[in-house]
Amino acid sequence: MSRVPSLRRPAALAAALLPCLGAVAAELAAPPPAGAETLEEIVVVSRVAKLYRVEETTVGRLPTEPLAAALSIQAIDADLIRDQGARTAQDLYRSLSGVSFFSYAGVTARGFRQEEIFFDGLRGDPYASFAVPELFNVERVEFLKGPASMLYGPGAPGGLFNYVTKQPTDESTARLRAIAGTESRLGASGEWSGPLPAGSARLGLFFEDRDLPRDNAGSRSVIADAGYRIDLGGSRLTLQAARYDQDLAGARLRGVPTDANGRFLADRRWNHNERSDFLRLESDVLQARWNASLGDSLAFDAGLRWNDALETQRYHEPFGLLDANRDGVPDATRRQFRDQRRDQQTWSAAANAVWTTAVAGVPTRVLAGADWFDLELDFSSRGANGGATTVAGQPPPLSLREPRYGLVDPASYLLSPTVRTPSSARRTGGYLLGEATFGPVIASGGLRRDDFEDTSGAARFEDAATSWRAGLVWRLRPDVSLYAQWATSFEPQGVSSQTPLAGGPFDPTEGEMIEGGVRTELLDGRVQGSLVGYRIVRTNILQADPRGDVGGDGVNDQVPFGEVTSRGVELDLAADVTENWVVTASYAYNDTKITRTNLRTAIVNSVGDRFANAPRHEAGFWTRYQFPGSGFAVALGGDYVDVRRSLSNQRVPAYLVFDASLISERGPWSALLRVNNLLDKTYAASGFSDRTGHFPGAPREAFVEISRRW
Repeated sequence: MSRVPSLRRPAALAAALLPCLGAVAAELAAPPPAGAETLEEIVVVSRVAKLYRVEETTVGRLPTEPLAAALSIQAIDADLIRDQGARTAQDLYRSLSGVSFFSYAGVTARGFRQEEIFFDGLRGDPYASFAVPELFNVERVEFLKGPASMLYGPGAPGGLFNYVTKQPTDESTARLRAIAGTESRLGASGEWSGPLPAGSARLGLFFEDRDLPRDNAGSRSVIADAGYRIDLGGSRLTLQAARYDQDLAGARLRGVPTDANGRFLADRRWNHNERSDFLRLESDVLQARWNASLGDSLAFDAGLRWNDALETQRYHEPFGLLDANRDGVPDATRRQFRDQRRDQQTWSAAANAVWTTAVAGVPTRVLAGADWFDLELDFSSRGANGGATTVAGQPPPLSLREPRYGLVDPASYLLSPTVRTPSSARRTGGYLLGEATFGPVIASGGLRRDDFEDTSGAARFEDAATSWRAGLVWRLRPDVSLYAQWATSFEPQGVSSQTPLAGGPFDPTEGEMIEGGVRTELLDGRVQGSLVGYRIVRTNILQADPRGDVGGDGVNDQVPFGEVTSRGVELDLAADVTENWVVTASYAYNDTKITRTNLRTAIVNSVGDRFANAPRHEAGFWTRYQFPGSGFAVALGGDYVDVRRSLSNQRVPAYLVFDASLISERGPWSALLRVNNLLDKTYAASGFSDRTGHFPGAPREAFVEISRRW
């Protein structure tokens, strides 16, 4: 795919976008035609409470208002997604305190690499492996911080994401959108939701085609979803189907090589891939959810989710830097060609019951639930290794400074035989959680039991684990509460590590967290804030046994000897400065260190005594001002991430970037002008290894979105 170079210049960009904005402004300013329905313009008051506020979240299983919750949950609603022009999950990480980008859909959360993704409370991420979730059919994104095993089973102790999809509505609504922007960006979407006999339905279709900032790279995405909700008299059954198609040209994208100080050795648009390389995802989802209640005392919900995803990739992997001219600075990279196929099918089911009652006059809620997950993955791969010079049948090296693509047709490579590795994972869990309210004090506690079974090729392992959570909330006032929680997590060891020849089987890696803080909703909710402190200890991390091959069986042994401790503070604030001016801000401090090791082998994702891509300081803000009576608003956001280290212990410099939005809403029409990386800063969003480089942040980009609702 080709880019439009002229649109990289600010003057050319303005010239290209101003006619579009002028046409939109004229349409918005024009009086309605005679006889047309006039929609009253509404200026929202108390924007914190109504614009970006999520009153209840579902990721905690028990519906609870924020000030009564012992859990730490941060949610991003549809208003913030729209105002920020967010298209993928990566656009949202800056709005979550303690969360920063690691790679693809993975993040660093409270110091730990985190890749757990749920949809509507169920496992079964349709974006398999290296694709990044898109937000067209997502109503809000919830992030449950800290260990979540008591509610969701195996997972890293940093937290987990839950994407809440758009549902059919009882009120009839429709919206059409069109988008155009830099990097040859064009797209459109349409949505309708409304009542039908015996229920309601939803239909949605999204398409976007654009070049990506890296050479040879582009993205074409199509999402189609449909839903039908049936009213059954006291209960509802919601049926949903979705199709996801992603075609990424010049991918899978790795980073840009850097020196030890984190300075790029190539242009930030440099790509190791050829124009013919690609990553393609085809993913189908079917989901059913049932909700029922018996008065105010008993509520049930159950869900079943099926996903079939096929991800195919043919790409050039950076395979080692070269100093071709021998000046002491790498100027080229060897490359490996990979032809990979991941065919996976998942089933996920969960059921919950919430009983609300009074025990000896004490208001009580009891949550009982169970869930099940089954994954079947068929992975196959073949490839060819390239050297320092061009050799027939091998991928040629690529210059960092003057890359020349298309010198050799990948179809001529002499590929290795295909290696096929089938694997499976099964998870079954049951849990019980109780909550009791003693005046201003709310106490909760829960216990869960999980059974899991993993296979990879001929290797097989099964085990069980128990996790728990305890919480306490003290409502000092209706608008101020103190809370504390104590929670655990577990992660099964890799099945290949469980062989008795290596000293296995081994117990799961475990996490334990103590957290406490204060939450407020002052001045009638116009100032909302939270201050949180936590300590997470992760133990039982496998490392090589310093004694080597203990049994003399030809396999080096391992030992569960690692421990990592994460300490941190998070501050979040949202305030109405005036009736028309809202500000949100967050700050996170984290210190994650290795506190116990065998003094011989590095813990995975560690760099010395620290962890890769784990910044000590992060900060962000978002502010929006609504001009009274005009239907026009301006918004500005900033994101700061402190210095980090890559997996190869290279420096990843700190960065501060700004984004801006111009928003116009008049009657059924709205327009958004979004500019990302306003000052066109060159920076690394995260670090990886020395051979694959740092992931570069995108250069300045802009787009206009026009929409009309009915």
